[in-house]
Amino acid sequence: MSHTCCEVVQERVQEGDRKVVLAGNPNVGKSAVFHALTGVYVEVTNYPGTSAFNDEERVAREVILAADVVINVVDSAHLDRDLFLTLQLIDMGHPVVVALNMMDEAKANGLAIDVKQLSDILGVEVVPTIAVKNQGIDTLKAALDRARPGRRTEAIVRRLPAGIESPSDALMVLEEDEEICQQYSTARGGQREEVYRLRRERADEIINQVVSETNSGATFAVKLSRFSLHPLGGLVLLLAFLALMYQVMGVWLAQDVVGITEEWAFGEHITPWIVGNVSRLISPESFIGQLLIGEFGLLTMTLAYLFGLLLPLVVGFYMVLAFMEDSGYLPRVAVLVDRLMIKVGLNGRAIIPMILGFGCVTMATMTTRLMGTKRERTIATFLLSLAIPCSAQIAVIATMLAPLGIGYTALFVGFLFVIYGVTGMVMNKVLPGESSDLLIDLPPLRLPRLVNVLQKTFLKSKSFLTEAGGIFALGSVVVAALNAWGVLDMLQSGLAPITERWLGLPRETANAFIMGFVRRDFGAAGLYDLNLSSHETMVALMTITLFVPCIASIMIILKERGKKEGWVIWVVDLALAIFLGGVIHRLMFWA
Repeated sequence: MSHTCCEVVQERVQEGDRKVVLAGNPNVGKSAVFHALTGVYVEVTNYPGTSAFNDEERVAREVILAADVVINVVDSAHLDRDLFLTLQLIDMGHPVVVALNMMDEAKANGLAIDVKQLSDILGVEVVPTIAVKNQGIDTLKAALDRARPGRRTEAIVRRLPAGIESPSDALMVLEEDEEICQQYSTARGGQREEVYRLRRERADEIINQVVSETNSGATFAVKLSRFSLHPLGGLVLLLAFLALMYQVMGVWLAQDVVGITEEWAFGEHITPWIVGNVSRLISPESFIGQLLIGEFGLLTMTLAYLFGLLLPLVVGFYMVLAFMEDSGYLPRVAVLVDRLMIKVGLNGRAIIPMILGFGCVTMATMTTRLMGTKRERTIATFLLSLAIPCSAQIAVIATMLAPLGIGYTALFVGFLFVIYGVTGMVMNKVLPGESSDLLIDLPPLRLPRLVNVLQKTFLKSKSFLTEAGGIFALGSVVVAALNAWGVLDMLQSGLAPITERWLGLPRETANAFIMGFVRRDFGAAGLYDLNLSSHETMVALMTITLFVPCIASIMIILKERGKKEGWVIWVVDLALAIFLGGVIHRLMFWA
């Protein structure tokens, strides 16, 4: 039997010579039912599982096998979860009575259960109860006298081994219970997973027949939850949430707060103070001086980048993410976009790093760990690095597109959307394997607890700084060294022919692309001062957006995906950015 979800109340209700056992999943109200039946409060021992896979489960199995009647307590609000155990108990051949508990919560959740039809299908008494209010308990007691074995799952019965008279023992053998198999000198048949699949399918079929949704008695949270999962209503709600999130993250934090922390605090006070004091000890023109306090120095760019720019964005995004998690909205977003994500080789869970990517691709790349397979993590990482602009970059892009009008803005978004979708679909076809299924629990929608949100935000932000700080420092040293040796100037000259001949841009835009490698928003900002036409602005912005992510993001990609795969992503990013930039230049020229 299933070893993951059953708990058995060790105390048994004695009625004459009958032994009545209460069995049910965690938190379904077994203790409340026991007290309502007996009037006695007891210390209840819950044993996980009913198969003999460990000592606790052996105890649970023995208690059930010794029962004359099993009262299966189920949570009416989560019947889809609990019905698997109900069918499992019925398949054992015991007389069973089902206590359909917490009916008030099912009503508040907008669920209507056809109790009579459920009883007819299962072939056992099904009694609605609200144990904490003592409702339905007298009916449950009376039902014990009518307890009978139910209708076993036919597809499983046909697989039961011959020669074992006890239905429960036969089922235990089929489900590979080690002790029962030894008792009958029978080899374990390896059919447990198939049995579970058949039982789950029957449970789902029954749920579809007896459970329906209704707004009668449903709370506002339940109605909002259904609205959030509706294909149209959920999309409207998601767009409204994303618009609010962008206003908070892309405008207030990325521009206003970062303007204070990076430009005012570090730019005008902290960095000049550091440079002034270090300059007294080390010449700023020396190699060590450039590594420490140069344009890309450890004590200048790294500190300002980590604490002035990234930290406010990291804290803000993790706070938004914690709000979405604690409120129960995040799993609903994952379900809503699951079908779309499958087309690019991902599942709905990928929406989390994609949303985070609009704040910081570096941070979002770290969250690709939540994807189920290596294939999905590779696709998600590549799409993040290619087609998702960070919030600081978006601010510059929006500033440059605004004077061009809504048409160019729509064209920019359209290009990105098409590139994201086509690239994802190609990777989905090329990379071996398939998207993993989205298996996710939908908790109730609720107002998040401020303490939980703040605690999650603090822990995740601390983790980010711990993991990313050293990588940023290493990237800063590498770039500072290249700058000191004149390599960056050489790269700028080398890129100039590509920008002029293939991309159709002024030679000076090569500097912006180099700076985009150091920091994406620096690259976009480098285009701002150039006198570009509308056509050139569109090509330049598309290229800089598709261009390789900043050095910090690349370091994280190498850490997360490994050196070989990380460098492949870097090279393909670079090649695609240049190639597609040239394609867009020619498409717009022909248009």
